[in-house]
Amino acid sequence: MTSIVVISAGNSVPSSTRILADSLGTATQRRLTDLGQDSQVHVIELRELAHLLTDNVLTGFPTGALADAVRRVAEADAVIAVSPVYTGSYSGLFKMFFDVLEDGTLEGKPVLIAATAGTKRHSLVLEFAVRPLFAYLRADVVPTAVFAASSDFGSTDTAGPLSRRIDRAAGELADKVLRRGTTLPDDPFENPTPFEDLLGNNQV
Repeated sequence: MTSIVVISAGNSVPSSTRILADSLGTATQRRLTDLGQDSQVHVIELRELAHLLTDNVLTGFPTGALADAVRRVAEADAVIAVSPVYTGSYSGLFKMFFDVLEDGTLEGKPVLIAATAGTKRHSLVLEFAVRPLFAYLRADVVPTAVFAASSDFGSTDTAGPLSRRIDRAAGELADKVLRRGTTLPDDPFENPTPFEDLLGNNQV
């Protein structure tokens, strides 16, 4: 069973961040099903862990539900991380959670990144702030990042740009999950045959 952990850093209930997070989780699960892979999606709402995250900053030890969330991320086959945009970057709550993870937790793990904001002018946050964060954590981030402005949630077009981008990103994540851990074919140039052996019986 493939485990997908969705991390939502939205502050309100309901929040556009959670709506986008759920859409990405559902799309990824659907794509995995189409590819013959059973999966389960678990959502971590960071707003519910805010006090524990603050305690962790002071003590250095995740406890209770925060410790469970850290364990789920470590054991997940893939992660979907969604943050609202604050002051031109990801939220402090979002960063606090990833600061808790032990070094190497996300190394090589497939990750899909996404963000929400009031206007589309913040869309580059994904490339200039969120993607570098996960590159530092050595995660395997899918090429397509998903940004949603407030106006995107008012659209009734189920085949609009946001829906297409969600489907494309979900497909990329599903593909990385299925490819992860597969053995690549031997490189014929890794151990080349010595030149004298190639000559063989042709030597005079």
